[in-house]
Amino acid sequence: MTEQYDAIVVGGGPSGATAANDLALAGHKVMLLDKAGRIKPCGGAVPPRMLKDFDVPIELLCTTANSARMISPNNRKVDMPVGEGGFVGMVDRDVFDEWLRVRASQNGATRIDGTFEALERDSDGTAIIAYRPKGSPRGSEPVRVRAKVVVGCDGGNSGVARATLPESDKPNFVAAYHEVIESPPEGFNGFEGNRCDVFYQGKHSPDFYAWVFPHGDKTSVGVGSAVKGFELRKAVANLREELGMTEFKTVRVEGAPIPLKPRKRWDNGKDVVVAGDAAGTVAPASGEGIYYAMYGGRAAAEAAGEFLRTGDPKALKIARARFMKAHGQVFWVLGMMQWFWYRSDNMRERFVKLCMDKDIQQLTWEAYMNKELAKKKPMAHVKIFIKDTGQLILAAGNAVRNLGKQKAA
Repeated sequence: MTEQYDAIVVGGGPSGATAANDLALAGHKVMLLDKAGRIKPCGGAVPPRMLKDFDVPIELLCTTANSARMISPNNRKVDMPVGEGGFVGMVDRDVFDEWLRVRASQNGATRIDGTFEALERDSDGTAIIAYRPKGSPRGSEPVRVRAKVVVGCDGGNSGVARATLPESDKPNFVAAYHEVIESPPEGFNGFEGNRCDVFYQGKHSPDFYAWVFPHGDKTSVGVGSAVKGFELRKAVANLREELGMTEFKTVRVEGAPIPLKPRKRWDNGKDVVVAGDAAGTVAPASGEGIYYAMYGGRAAAEAAGEFLRTGDPKALKIARARFMKAHGQVFWVLGMMQWFWYRSDNMRERFVKLCMDKDIQQLTWEAYMNKELAKKKPMAHVKIFIKDTGQLILAAGNAVRNLGKQKAA
């Protein structure tokens, strides 16, 4: 007899662990299948709201940052202080993700370390998850378990999504790679343990950005790019050499595809729903994903719970509808920002200059802390709109002049 669960959650990152925990707390029989030992490359930044919304103890933060530094192609440095009472929390994904998985297990989820192999169907149409337990010999028969509902939280390259959702809806990806190193001493070549540095420089990333994010005694040095053939490892090596960080020990290295656009569909209309990177919920422009992954995991758990209660597959649509209602507008705005400002070093230079504006800084941090577009100070929004429009007009004028020069030549 194949064991049956109410829900099987595939993937134990922030999204999957949150979904499994919520479903277990709701009284469902839950299995959490996770590929043990896999750590996603991640800057590790989380907003204070995450601690509140998901009952995460502040002790899990390895440090906090109170400012961000934006570095332009011409090496212009713009510091953006968070402001009084605010902070950017920093987590180490190996510690943070494991804590979330342990919590789900303590609250009733059955935790299994293993690799997802396939989604099959029983004779009555019930979903069967075939997986290979950690340490099992190659060629051995996979273990099979039945599920009334499957929640796929197994990353941007999700096997669950590939097996159940349209291939044409697969989101575009940024390839991310980082090296976690022992932190330099405070003040070393300008390094500050409470500041996140973001490099908007084409030499480090032609279409995204590079970063140096402090994690207490460790620091993440990484880069992202969607350009095929761009050498991420070489870019990180060059950044470390430029900053004098080659002498500090490398603790670990990680790489993975990061989706930057939510899928149009998160469920198969039957018994599967996806969340987190599998659903494409990493914020464009910023690359922030932890909070959105946990929010999506909770929404998927809510949808799965409603499906288990009613048996109506339409309930699975709750996950995407809830997420997009809360964050769709922010994702659209960030997507437009990335499309416009990251296209060239010339535009990135203008973008960093724009970040010197105090109104922009304040509204940026308010949106980050609260996870919604700031609604205060309507005149500040008007000022920003005028400034953005001015930049657009200036960029268009330059493009027309360049075109005229090319024709004349």
